[in-house]
Amino acid sequence: MSKKHLTAAALVLPLALMLGACAGTSADGASDGPVRIGVVGAGDPYWETYVDAAAAEGIEVELVDFSEYTQPNPALTAGELDLNQFQHIVYLATYNVASDEDLVPIGSTAIYPLGLYSSKYDSVEDIPAGETVAVSNDESNQARGLLVLQSAGLIELEDGGSIFSTVADVLPESKVKVQALDAALTATSLPDVAAAIINNDFVEDAGLSFADAIAQDDPSDPNALPYVNIFAARAEDTDDETYLKLVEIYQDTVAVQDGVQAASGDTAVLLKTPTADLLTSLQDVEADIRAQQ
Repeated sequence: MSKKHLTAAALVLPLALMLGACAGTSADGASDGPVRIGVVGAGDPYWETYVDAAAAEGIEVELVDFSEYTQPNPALTAGELDLNQFQHIVYLATYNVASDEDLVPIGSTAIYPLGLYSSKYDSVEDIPAGETVAVSNDESNQARGLLVLQSAGLIELEDGGSIFSTVADVLPESKVKVQALDAALTATSLPDVAAAIINNDFVEDAGLSFADAIAQDDPSDPNALPYVNIFAARAEDTDDETYLKLVEIYQDTVAVQDGVQAASGDTAVLLKTPTADLLTSLQDVEADIRAQQ
């Protein structure tokens, strides 16, 4: 997908320019400057719609675009952002535990199925034994991708697999071999592997359609709560009225929601999960991660 230039109100800033002061918050919870939101894929048209909807409510938003998932959380922690919106709960929990931080979800957006794609085979059954399949190398998405492969019958995971599975847990008797790559590279690896798990942000950029997936997980499963995508904030900003209003605008603006659906190829399951449930899920996953250490 080509990346559209956003309007001045939605200035997309590279990481190198994010060293200025971040928007502050007054005692009554109102922002005293532009709210910087870190995203991955700011060129998706719905973000411009969202910025316009926020402006209509008197809130100026600056989108800060990142090319890698590893960047927005450290930027939020460092105060270079006010919010970010790119990750699910498992990814946030993994970051918090690894970095000893306390970023929190303040609202849900959607959950997206994670798909397996191939440029060589039309179905999972067509993939020959011994071939190699690529998955993302970040811990949370790697585990989810491995569970998709197991559900598709391509691998077997030690102890049945979990949200903490890694490629080291792929049993030798599995049908295929698994290679971990940077999430941004799994799509470009398709000519060299039998198939690849490709995160949604990179599917259309690779010239693929979501309908091309030959296998995927079920986002409607109640056990999928840890994979709900969220707006994240610093813990001290949990009750910031401006930030909560921005979540509401995202969830309640029909044009934004329609845009999210269009960008996802109609695969997104749009959600208004109670924040208390998001926090409980985050705490549970963090506790599980610490127990694994």
